[in-house]
Amino acid sequence: MPAISSRFNRYLWILAVTLAFTPGAYGQLPVLSQADKEWLGERIFQNECAGRFECLTSWNEGEDFPSLGIGHFIWYQAGQIEPFEETFPELLEFYRQRRQALPAWLSDSSTVASPWRSRDEFYLQIDSPPMQELRGFLAASKAVQVEYISERLHRSVSGITGQFTEAAQPKVADQLYQIANSAPPLGLYALIDYIHFKGTGLSTSERYQNQGWGLLQVMEQLQNSHATLENFVQAAELVLERRVANAPSGRNEQRWLAGWKNRLRTYLPGA
Repeated sequence: MPAISSRFNRYLWILAVTLAFTPGAYGQLPVLSQADKEWLGERIFQNECAGRFECLTSWNEGEDFPSLGIGHFIWYQAGQIEPFEETFPELLEFYRQRRQALPAWLSDSSTVASPWRSRDEFYLQIDSPPMQELRGFLAASKAVQVEYISERLHRSVSGITGQFTEAAQPKVADQLYQIANSAPPLGLYALIDYIHFKGTGLSTSERYQNQGWGLLQVMEQLQNSHATLENFVQAAELVLERRVANAPSGRNEQRWLAGWKNRLRTYLPGA
């Protein structure tokens, strides 16, 4: 019996090592622990707001919309058309699905349009009771925002892999899973943060000169490289450099590129 047990244990050890280094072994996205979720929420809050409470309701200079919450979710006015994916109304619906009580002025499900017509108007009202209530609500419900951000990645994987040829799809899925399982929880953070930060890349409206900048485009850039966090960051840097080069000159996106790259480097161990 001891000999059989020893051989069996050796078999299990060999199997574990084989799976750890076999492409396709990571056939799923890892599950975040509660501690990981809290860390992820604080990391995204630092990325977007440097952890500042007042930044939970912001309107960045040079943009035509407010950015709200730990992830700076975008909210458009009625009829407003922009090349970027609007996320705040979807977040509100996510709160409703989780039966989370919203501030009274946001509780009506028909409230889908931003009430502020300009950045000046937004900041004239920055200390109004509704804005103070909104900041307090967003600060107290970070966990729901993290869950929403995380679920966007899970919902998007099949759509992203589906943009590749049938022959390439297994490799792309495997690369996504390998990155997600790299240096836990950094790999999953990299994918979740990037898809939140620059989108899925699936929307045809999020294009400059017919070229996007989301996770899809990063995976396209990564196709002929090993799926490591370092290569993922390098691919993302190239995609964002291309976005800046393709952007309308009036947007002056070059001013943001250094900050974007600094954010990408937080995905790396030891950052």
